[in-house]
Amino acid sequence: MPVWDNVEDHVFHLFVIQTDMRYELHEHLANNGIQSLIHYPIPPHRQIAYKELDRLELPITESIHRHILSIPLDPTLTKEQVDKVISVINLFK
Repeated sequence: MPVWDNVEDHVFHLFVIQTDMRYELHEHLANNGIQSLIHYPIPPHRQIAYKELDRLELPITESIHRHILSIPLDPTLTKEQVDKVISVINLFK
């Protein structure tokens, strides 16, 4: 889990990982009872709200958006639940 200095409250709400096998890992997690999400599947410069930027070529941004997957992050997760997420991800091949 992320570490902070407790000076201010945190607003952690996404734990994002990258994988070349995003859809397969997403399915593997679901098959093991773990929800994961593909947040922001469209890069900002490709979204309708930024249509004036659609002509830009941003290969790093586009690559990131093809590989990211959000896994559970919540202050109510128990140590056992966190361990399960870690274990299931480590079992993914």
